[in-house]
Amino acid sequence: MGQDRRDFLKLSTLATGALLFSGTNNNLFANNIRTNMKSSKLKLKFYPYTLQLKHVFTLAKSSRTTTPVVLTELEYDGIIGYGEASMPPYLGESQESAQAFLAKLDMEQFTNPMEIDKIISYVDSVTMGNTAAKASVDIALHDLVGKILGHPLYKIWGLEKSKTPYTSFTIGIDKPDVVRQKVKEAEEFKVLKIKLGRDTDKEMIETIRSVTDKPLTADANQGWKDKHLALDMIEYLKENGALYIEQPMDKNNLDDHAWLSERSPIPVLADEACQRLVDIPKIYQAYNGINIKLMKCTGVKESYKMIILARALNLKVMLGCMTETSCAISAASHLSPLVDWADLDGALLINNDIFDGTKIIDGKVVLSDKPGFGLTKI
Repeated sequence: MGQDRRDFLKLSTLATGALLFSGTNNNLFANNIRTNMKSSKLKLKFYPYTLQLKHVFTLAKSSRTTTPVVLTELEYDGIIGYGEASMPPYLGESQESAQAFLAKLDMEQFTNPMEIDKIISYVDSVTMGNTAAKASVDIALHDLVGKILGHPLYKIWGLEKSKTPYTSFTIGIDKPDVVRQKVKEAEEFKVLKIKLGRDTDKEMIETIRSVTDKPLTADANQGWKDKHLALDMIEYLKENGALYIEQPMDKNNLDDHAWLSERSPIPVLADEACQRLVDIPKIYQAYNGINIKLMKCTGVKESYKMIILARALNLKVMLGCMTETSCAISAASHLSPLVDWADLDGALLINNDIFDGTKIIDGKVVLSDKPGFGLTKI
């Protein structure tokens, strides 16, 4: 990588720090808001919750019927912001680890919730890792600030509500009769996301194509082992209407992904290989785009920075999710006008959502105009 490219990456990364509730003008704005509020402190509460999936969720290397989450509440002057940490097994977090991390936080040291940069930097500095737990605080803080200001976050950020994308609906690996049933249940969605990475990949595609001709996206979850076989499979996917492929091979195999990205007829996106902002300069030459998830990168603040840097590097951007309640899904959805593709169906895959927020109508992400992320606890 040349010196000019290194300098550009450094400047691009630093520039993003001035965005999204940052900078001198916004600090003055925050102080003006603060003078109209009572003297108070941030108060953090958290508790575990277990999501029940509607179907067994099978990926290339695992299956599960539940997802552990920890829900957070950040209170200031009687106003409550909601947050969520969703922890599928591959993230390496648990309800126990998330709660242990959150218990370490001294949020009462902060008396001005508008100082988002200061608060988020503190949360990130307490320990390494714990990205989902950190995201739960980030989401709650942004929801709180939106409620204090009395506006939805997308409007505060200056984004256009009409530019939200359609979301894909995920079809996990399963037997043909179950796959057909899942496709039937996803009738309102314009795009289907197919989980691949096993020896039944072509059977999955053939089964879906027997009942629908909707555009597809695909996620191999690192399941393919050989770059030549991966390219053959991608060409087959292209012939069957696939728009892009996520993480075809092992996340550490940058050389083979670079080879594949150069030859692929559809974009190759990094998912497991791209967790946080610092990963983008390391992997961007091996992929055509990235999949950003709040739970991987510590929340809304860093997601925004990742979108800006990815655009500067001419990368496609997808906004994804875990299985989550409408809390985390709503938070991500307010960033969705900025991205190429969205996969924000996580709350639709569970049967015990306890929030009402962003809606999916005819497959399209529809934002709430209520303050913050528009969340109501059911």
